[in-house]
Amino acid sequence: MIVRATFLSLIASVLLFVQGCATPPRLPAVPSELTARAEIPGMPSVRFALGGDMTELTQIAHASLQRERDYLAKQGHKGPFPPAFFLAISGGGDNGAFTAGLINAWTATGTRPEFKVVTGISTGALIAPFAFLGPKYDTTLKEVYTTISPKDILEPRSFIGGVMSDGMADNAPLLKLTRKSVTEDFLKEVAAEYAKGRFLLIATADLDARRPIIWDMGKIATYGGPKALDLFVRVMIASASVPGGFPPMMLDVEVDGKAYQEMHVDGGIMAQVFAYPAALRINESAAAVGVTRERKLYVIRNARLDPDWAQVERSTMSIAGRSVASLIHSQGIGDLYRIYATAQRDGVDFNLGFIPSSFKAEHKEEFDTDYMRALYKTGYEMTLKGFPWLKVPPGFSPPTAVPAAIR
Repeated sequence: MIVRATFLSLIASVLLFVQGCATPPRLPAVPSELTARAEIPGMPSVRFALGGDMTELTQIAHASLQRERDYLAKQGHKGPFPPAFFLAISGGGDNGAFTAGLINAWTATGTRPEFKVVTGISTGALIAPFAFLGPKYDTTLKEVYTTISPKDILEPRSFIGGVMSDGMADNAPLLKLTRKSVTEDFLKEVAAEYAKGRFLLIATADLDARRPIIWDMGKIATYGGPKALDLFVRVMIASASVPGGFPPMMLDVEVDGKAYQEMHVDGGIMAQVFAYPAALRINESAAAVGVTRERKLYVIRNARLDPDWAQVERSTMSIAGRSVASLIHSQGIGDLYRIYATAQRDGVDFNLGFIPSSFKAEHKEEFDTDYMRALYKTGYEMTLKGFPWLKVPPGFSPPTAVPAAIR
């Protein structure tokens, strides 16, 4: 996600450990063995803890196919299911301007499909709902990623204030900006698309459980009203809340009627991008209920994939900062390999887009307006010319069989 903010999180964590400073109070965390059973009060089945039983998620996928079947029947559609398109948008901070430009130009070419599934993490979580609803919100995406500046995203806290609290900056401006566009009418539109069998999924990280949580944003939208709207926005912000840099999002949940509170932060600490859980074999699962179809997956990585060389100063700050950046880069590459392997297994056509190595605009600060405008333009112009989607992640080598002699 945001390298500088992530590095601040390391500093804050160390200082909190050393100084034992007071932090804001909270309700008890969900016990480990109950994590998968936690529910939002009044809004059941809107969140799923990964790493466990996929039965419920499989049932929900089947239910979406039935909703799609019913919708197609009302439209007079006959014959096999139409192709399904998936869009996975990664984290990357202000690099999200690349996706905004790509999506808007995709609309301009007249070839942009309606996506069956849209997923997002971090800055991708801020883009995903608008990409999900289609070209109507292209103007919003362009405005956000070409006109904002740091003051529209965060309010810096004093060094001591940040250390004594739960983040080095307050993300209240980002929350306000998001609420401006995500309204109750917006939720109604998301709910209407959910009724057609479409999915909008956002990932956060449950820091207590150290598990990724997938939020079914369409399901949240179906509940409607102020509480659903508040949760919808808070999940978006939670997914983009760099731990230590921004305050975590505290979400109230319950298990068997008992109240708990979960601490959710940037989903990027678990993965930079996701399409669907690898444990969910979508081809086999759909075939089990009589559905066969073509599937195409588009993954957009809001980062360059080539190594970014730089001479590192011999200082603690430079070494630690460079190391964190390297960790995020490597994690992002690994995510792409995992997604590709899963897509190959399930017969899903894989397509990958990322920021080209030729893009080298000066990046003065996070959410640098000039930088984002240049990156938006790059994504836009690449797409108008015919975006060079890769069919295999760079450097990916498929596993080979183990020779019989050493088995």
